[in-house]
Amino acid sequence: MKLAITSEGEGLQSLVDPRFGRAKFFIVMDTETQTVEAVPNAVNQNAAQGAGIQAGKKIVELGVKSLITGHTGPKAFETLRAGDVEIYTGATGTVAEAVELFKAGKLKATQAADVEGHW
Repeated sequence: MKLAITSEGEGLQSLVDPRFGRAKFFIVMDTETQTVEAVPNAVNQNAAQGAGIQAGKKIVELGVKSLITGHTGPKAFETLRAGDVEIYTGATGTVAEAVELFKAGKLKATQAADVEGHW
């Protein structure tokens, strides 16, 4: 299964980026093979609007099934859910720490956006 984590940097020791649509990177991990890829999100960082929708489409295109982030807005949330991506918000610390919490079942899937748009 592919898991994505919003990140401020390119590696597992980078901090989780609290923003979804405007995150600097998405760290995409295949939980079966343990391969890790840093996917830049530069195109959406300074977008006037639509960053969450475009980032959500990118996550779906990458084949991600679960997303760990700090927060998601309503449009991003709907885009992700339409692509059958399970969303886990409230993540802090490093990407590696967030992955370990996910693997241990200590993160709960969210059922709604937790911030307003343009956050």
